[in-house]
Amino acid sequence: MLDSPPSQSLIDALRAACFQGEIETDHALRAAMSTDNSVYQITPDLIAAPRDGQDVVRALAVLEAPAFADVALTARGGGTGTNGQSLNRGLILDMRRHMNRVLEINATEGWADVEPGVVLDELNDTLRPHGWFFAPETSTSTRCTIGGMVSTDASGKGSRVYGKTSDNILGLEIARPQGLLSSLAPAPDWAAPMLAAAEDAARQGRAAFIDATPRLNRRFTGYDLERACPEAGGFEWWRLFLGAEGTLGPITRIRVKLRRIEPEKRLIVAGFACFRDALAAATPLLADDPTAIEVMDEWVQRIAQDAGILARLPESLRPEGPVAYVFIEFNGHDAAEMQARITTCLERLRSLPGQIALHQARDPAEIRELWAIRSAGVGLLGKVDGPARPIAFVEDCVVPPENLPAFVDDFLQVLKDNGLGFGIYGHVDVGCLHIRPALNIDQTTDRTKLVAVSDAVFALTRKYGGIFWGEHGKGVRGAYLPEWIGPGAYAALQSVKRAFDPAEQFNPGKLVTLDRPLMGIVTTPFRPFNARLGNPLEKAFRCNGNAQCLGYQAAVPMCPSFKATGDLRHSPKGRADALRAWKVARDAGQPAPENDLMAALDTCLGCKACASSCPVQVDIPSMRAAFYADHYSRNARPLSDRLVLAAERLSPLAVTLSPLLRPVWPLARRLAERALKTVDMPAHLARPVAAAHRVRLADLDRPLPGNAVLLWQDWFTALFDAKVAQDAIAGFSALGYHPLLVAMRPAGKAAQNMGAESAFRRMAGRQVAALQKGAATGLPMIGLDPAFVMMLRQDYPKAGLTPPPVMLGQEFLAAEIAAGRRFPQVRVQGKAAARILSHCTEQTALPNAGALWAQVFAAIGMKAAPAASGCCGMAGLFGHQERHQAMSRKLYDMSWRDHVEGGAPVLASGFSCRCQAERFSDKGLRHPLGMIADTLRG
Repeated sequence: MLDSPPSQSLIDALRAACFQGEIETDHALRAAMSTDNSVYQITPDLIAAPRDGQDVVRALAVLEAPAFADVALTARGGGTGTNGQSLNRGLILDMRRHMNRVLEINATEGWADVEPGVVLDELNDTLRPHGWFFAPETSTSTRCTIGGMVSTDASGKGSRVYGKTSDNILGLEIARPQGLLSSLAPAPDWAAPMLAAAEDAARQGRAAFIDATPRLNRRFTGYDLERACPEAGGFEWWRLFLGAEGTLGPITRIRVKLRRIEPEKRLIVAGFACFRDALAAATPLLADDPTAIEVMDEWVQRIAQDAGILARLPESLRPEGPVAYVFIEFNGHDAAEMQARITTCLERLRSLPGQIALHQARDPAEIRELWAIRSAGVGLLGKVDGPARPIAFVEDCVVPPENLPAFVDDFLQVLKDNGLGFGIYGHVDVGCLHIRPALNIDQTTDRTKLVAVSDAVFALTRKYGGIFWGEHGKGVRGAYLPEWIGPGAYAALQSVKRAFDPAEQFNPGKLVTLDRPLMGIVTTPFRPFNARLGNPLEKAFRCNGNAQCLGYQAAVPMCPSFKATGDLRHSPKGRADALRAWKVARDAGQPAPENDLMAALDTCLGCKACASSCPVQVDIPSMRAAFYADHYSRNARPLSDRLVLAAERLSPLAVTLSPLLRPVWPLARRLAERALKTVDMPAHLARPVAAAHRVRLADLDRPLPGNAVLLWQDWFTALFDAKVAQDAIAGFSALGYHPLLVAMRPAGKAAQNMGAESAFRRMAGRQVAALQKGAATGLPMIGLDPAFVMMLRQDYPKAGLTPPPVMLGQEFLAAEIAAGRRFPQVRVQGKAAARILSHCTEQTALPNAGALWAQVFAAIGMKAAPAASGCCGMAGLFGHQERHQAMSRKLYDMSWRDHVEGGAPVLASGFSCRCQAERFSDKGLRHPLGMIADTLRG
């Protein structure tokens, strides 16, 4: 492994070998690649993103040269490992960025060939039209890759029926310096000596391997000598790679076995008075042959309840007091047969001790929602306040289900002896529970407890006939492998390692070593766990690598810059890692390069999806502002930034002078675009609305109409979006209100985004004073643009400011409906239903934003439905800046273009979104209030 930054000679050698992908030493990217979902941190020296299997061969051929014989090579997929599986020094191969294709689907025989960087949910979305699916399921299915699943032999819900990943693989292709080797084709001559040595080692160690491994559903994998040498004869060398975590070499192509989609689905959720009762229910419930049985203990339930998540549960599942939940899923092809099992299961549940709540879900949408609630509750384990947080290090032990209650009793006693809190959830049908003790890894005492608990739990798995690594792979915990499997079998594993990797270059220090030491659970570097109290970068330290921000779906807002690039540094996780590394270096008085960090932060659109959707609420825009404040206290701001700050500060004057500025705006616009390095700025300045619908701040003290509502704008809509003001006034008027547009005061959004803290506070202070004056009237206050409203709700409180409530239009109208108000009805029925596209900040902070508009439309006899969409790619000034044009257009193409150009009426709540649709689709989208006005009048 490299002990210093890689020499230019390695980069030059890769280029000379015609490596086609990116080769990077960027500080921000290396920081992003230094962590996963574990407590460990190992900074790599170089990241390469191969474009195909031949690129991987080229990299291996370069590393075979004596000059690079000590360079480690580790393949990385989604980076969701919980034990440092893909962390190492040397060269990291980023397989997800480009090697993410579904290569072939054979719907007749039921298999597909994929590259290792394909995300699990993306694969299943591709397979669904063919009637097939890839069965192994993980809680990280939106971002984990098939290559990572193969390397860790991942599994999750349903594995009792569907098996682990290794049970659903038909073959592999691997890369070697000499070329590609596929298990589905004759081996080339150059591979014969390697495969012969591996087969000899596997056959010699097979008996010892079998004697050491328990016969469980969650079987031991990784160097599986038993399956590699089937009793029927032959040598299936590729099975050695399943669960080997890249220690035998990189995988470049995977043939997965598919299953027919089961059309019948049911979910039963039962509540028990205590976790012990919930746990005891598992064994009798197995008699009904469900697809999966999952549990969630009272601690996780309490966290989820405090976060408001359990409010989404049916009333029958929310009894008073603590509840431990059991989720029982049934899937099948025969509805009658499955219903018979469900009926028996329900009867059985009612007879079990401690059962206090029961609900059956039949609707697929409700089933998805119930599972989402369970997943969200578990995700909140990382959000626990305080320096000690639940972490994954003994979280996937497996024992025979009949031994599970006794094992858990002993396990919890270990935690009690060490004074540790914990949360429990998992798959009781296969004897696998995820128990995550709360530790503060910054403290030496808690690191000592990590070792003590690991040792004790490892001993308990031996006592109860189980496996220490049942679901999430081994990683650094592979340090226990030699003791667990015994010297005879381990020697055979070493011989297999020697056959494929004699120089120990592939993910060295993990699972099996020859001359190098194994990484240890406490000797491997830990990531910094906590920042000082009150540090504005605190959330960067609390990022636990859960990586929900790396989801692939274009119609999910978080995170747009990652979706557009596939580049980890351009994600909330990557930026949090980079900010944390910068802060640690600064505090230690070490060099803290900022150029790479600045580039990673520059691509953040500021949509704030991470502030709402991330389980830990890692708010990158706020932390970026804190970094900018520090950076620009030491460096001069660019002219373009200073001009934007001045424009925001002076925007009330610009609105006042707009009649004089309007004739010269075309020229001023061209000059502004040149100075700001922007394109496609608004072509016109807004004209003022009628005086009867305007009100100055000074006039708020005077009597106002009793049916008045106060409308508030941000500076961009006040200057450039006359249409939204007209639509809002017309819409509210048609519904029976007297809307009054309050004189604009800038909220300080540009200043806050740029880290101009004093300027932000001045503007925000004036805004709060204005809002307080409006609130004193007792009239409803409504913000026209979602980004403005969400800034008041999210950023102002974080700055210590307390503005009075300002509602979105649909929130106000839905509340009026709930209070019994009746609106006028449309005269003409039968118009096509409108699609409502919400602003991404609005969508993540208020997930039912679009549904509320649909409710309002229904109340007046119109049809409308929210459409799933991600970020449109505009995000205020971002989409106008020259340097962001490619990303802005790609985001629009990914998530918005099909909706906008699909033929149905489309409504958009955000000004940025409407601008984007106009410039890329030449479509003038309306605000929902505009359509309401047109329809009621027409």
